[in-house]
Amino acid sequence: MLETLSSFQQAWLFIILSVFMHVSWNIMARQVNPKADFLWWGLLGHIVLLGSYGLYHLVQIEWSWTLVGLITITAFANSLYFLSLRQAYALAPVAFVYPIARSSPILVAIWALWIFDESLSNLAWLGILISIIGLWILGSTVKHTHNPKVLLWTLSAAFFTSIYSLSDKAISQQVDSFSALLGVVTIGYFSAWITLSVYRKKHYGTIIPEVRPHLGIWLAGSLFIGTAYALVILAMQTLPTAYVVSMTNIGILFAVVLSMLFFKDRGHLKQKLVATLFIIGGLSMLGVFG
Repeated sequence: MLETLSSFQQAWLFIILSVFMHVSWNIMARQVNPKADFLWWGLLGHIVLLGSYGLYHLVQIEWSWTLVGLITITAFANSLYFLSLRQAYALAPVAFVYPIARSSPILVAIWALWIFDESLSNLAWLGILISIIGLWILGSTVKHTHNPKVLLWTLSAAFFTSIYSLSDKAISQQVDSFSALLGVVTIGYFSAWITLSVYRKKHYGTIIPEVRPHLGIWLAGSLFIGTAYALVILAMQTLPTAYVVSMTNIGILFAVVLSMLFFKDRGHLKQKLVATLFIIGGLSMLGVFG
C-alpha cells in the first residue's frame, strides 16, 4: 500500500497515525491519578513491550560514530525533557502544561535553519507563531495555582524538545527503518526512565509509584507513547523538522474537542474556541506556505 503513495503522502500518513496515538495516550494521562506518575509507567511499558524488538532491528543497521553521537544527544535531551515535564505536571494540570510545552516548533525552526538550512517562507514562520499563540491561549484556560516554577519547567520541556527533534532529524537521514527507529526511541526512553527513577528514589524514597494506572490504560499508553514518536521521526525523512513538529500539534486540538464532548470539559469555552481558531489558522498557513 505504501508503495502507491508519494513520499509526501507517506509522511502525512505517518503524522496522522502519530497524532491519533499521541491524542490517545495524552487523554489517558489526564484521567490517571497524578500519584501514579503516568510518564514513569508509560516509559517502562514501552521498554518492556517494544524495547527488545526495536533494539534488535537497530543493531542490524550500519553504525557510525556520528550516529552514536546523535543517539547520545537524543537520549540526554529526552531525559531532561521528561524530567522537566514530570516536574511541571507535579505543579500544574496536564491541560495547562502540555500546550505550552508544545510551543517548541519556533525553536525547532530556528535550529533547523541554522543546522540543516531548512528555510521556511515568511508566511510559514507567521503560521508557526500564530499556532503557538493559540497554544498559550489554550493553556491559559486551565485553572491552577500560579507558580513561577511551572512556567520554568514547561519552557525547559519545550527547549529540550527542540534539541532531540534536531538530533532525531539527523538520525532520520541515517536510519530509514521504522523498526530501527523504535530502537532509537527505546534508548532515549530508557535513559529518561532511569532519570525519572533516580529522581523518584531521591525525592520519594521509592522508585515504583504508590499508585498504578489501570492495566488497559497502561498497556495502550505504553504502546502509543513510543510508536507515535517513531512515526514522527519517519516523517522527518521527507518534511522539514519544524513542519512535522508543528503539525503534530493537531493532536492537541483533537484532545480539546474530545475532552469537551466526552468529559464535559467546557469551562472557558470562548477562550478555547479562540485558541482553536488561532491554532487551526496558524497550522493552515504553515500547511499551505510551508
